[in-house]
Amino acid sequence: MRRGLLGSAVVLALLSVLAPGGAAHAAPSERSGPLPLERLFDNTAVSDDSRPGEADFDGSGASLPAADLAAAGWTPGRVLDVQGARLTWPRRGAGEADNVRAAGQRVRVTGRGDALAFLVAGTAGGDVAGVGAVSYADGGRSAYRLTAPDWRTGPLATKAVALPHINTPGGQLAERARLYVVTVPLSPGRPVVSVRLPDAPGLHVFALSVRAEPAGWTGSWAASTGGYAAVAPAGPWTDRTLRLVVHTSAGGPRVRARFDNTFAATPVRIAGATVAVQADGAAARRAPVPLAFRGAAGVEIPAGAQAYSDPLGFDVPADANLLVSFHLPGPLPAAPLHRLAQQRSYLSVPGDHAADGSAAAFTSVLTSLPLLTGLDVGGGPGSVVALGDSITDGDRSTVDANHRWPNVLAARLLNQHTVPRYGVLNQGISGNRVVSDRYPGDGVSTDTSGVSALHRLDRDVFAQTSARTVVVFEGVNDIRWGASARDVVSGLGEIADRAHARGLRVLAATILPCEGEARCTAAVDAERVAVNTWIRGTGAYDGVLDFDAVTRDPGHPSRLLPAYDSGDHLHPDDEGLAALAGSVDLRLLKG
Repeated sequence: MRRGLLGSAVVLALLSVLAPGGAAHAAPSERSGPLPLERLFDNTAVSDDSRPGEADFDGSGASLPAADLAAAGWTPGRVLDVQGARLTWPRRGAGEADNVRAAGQRVRVTGRGDALAFLVAGTAGGDVAGVGAVSYADGGRSAYRLTAPDWRTGPLATKAVALPHINTPGGQLAERARLYVVTVPLSPGRPVVSVRLPDAPGLHVFALSVRAEPAGWTGSWAASTGGYAAVAPAGPWTDRTLRLVVHTSAGGPRVRARFDNTFAATPVRIAGATVAVQADGAAARRAPVPLAFRGAAGVEIPAGAQAYSDPLGFDVPADANLLVSFHLPGPLPAAPLHRLAQQRSYLSVPGDHAADGSAAAFTSVLTSLPLLTGLDVGGGPGSVVALGDSITDGDRSTVDANHRWPNVLAARLLNQHTVPRYGVLNQGISGNRVVSDRYPGDGVSTDTSGVSALHRLDRDVFAQTSARTVVVFEGVNDIRWGASARDVVSGLGEIADRAHARGLRVLAATILPCEGEARCTAAVDAERVAVNTWIRGTGAYDGVLDFDAVTRDPGHPSRLLPAYDSGDHLHPDDEGLAALAGSVDLRLLKG
């Protein structure tokens, strides 16, 4: 959403839903006040495979198969954590009303947070959008714009879950059905008392909640999910324990871990998990401490959802390696993962070895990071998110050394007193692009370079714990693979606008030179220069990190300085990555 989108046209639309005489017919809840969403359900989307006529989601008799939803873990009344929001799949059986067609209804919703989260889908053959309103306890109101992608044709890259079939009166179709979680910003700190839905025919709402702000937490480590791939080594995994090594930025007296089943079609079961400080390799300094999930030892994570462990009193050191271990009963043939860890992690022989302090059971090395996507610590001032590609991901940096430029930036923040000591969250994905998807967003694939920055912005930036500032450092892969400077600039501008709408401070980094790499032709360099010219001159961002100027060869500005070249002419070496982090004016990170 561009800044200024809620301009005169939207204000007029908002007035039409707020003004007492703005509609010929009042919404169903107009006279009685706001009602719980379930009391407004007027459409049936889910059918039993044997009785498809009991539902008609889209007006043509098509519906969602109850069996497919159950196979994904989306059972009636199931609590789903998605993008940091807690939503409940309707407590309705197949053939019962389970969603509301948005027509200006007033919904009773309470809470204080940074966003409203909607579980939605459109049935109009394309995106369905409309303007609604939020009412606050102080008597004030704010407008929001909600867009629901189509349940049959919307992008797989942003869906919460995709089902393999669609039920119709004429039989079941082998066609993907999509459901989406969409968040819209709220006025910070103001308690919500109700929400008016848009008047948007074809926009269906299944669930709605206020996404609570993670008060008292700072993101210390994160990894982006780049795809859904066959597990290795020794896959499928049955009765195995993973011991993942993660490097903290900020420290604190409490810890919680986040696991994501992004892009999956089936639930994943974690039977138990622990956390420990690393001694060396897979060995713990002291006995690993168990994590709990809503008081239980383990958790089942539905397809497309996530799970946070309960807060645990645990002294997390800053700038240190932790071991997060979790037992997977399996079988698990494929998993969501971050491919390029640049850090060795470990896979055990069969058995639950999460509580082992010894490294003896962990006989295989992992070079990726499956399922685990975040580690938060208690207290702290919030986090800086680095949204990037392979350079941010640390490609060609020394393995196990934590020399990625966000690691070096985090160390700088720890050793100064000018700005808050923010956590730094590395959301780089090797091969990622601003405007086009590499991974399609659904199914098992060998391509784990992620959906586009535009498509992952909500999950990898806005939903991150206590995000305060985002650094956007992408674009080289777009132009290397044929995108124009205009395409990249448009995408970068949209990222800035959407981030500002969420109250984030947004910095842009210029694209590094890459002459000598096979795809970095003179024509590509001309596009790179054009993008950098826009970045340096635009007012769309709150500040610029001129990484190009830091790393280019002054005598040959289309290539990296030889001292910073890792050898492939595209990625900086450890010294070059340190130079990027060292060039950041830390004052730019603070709004």
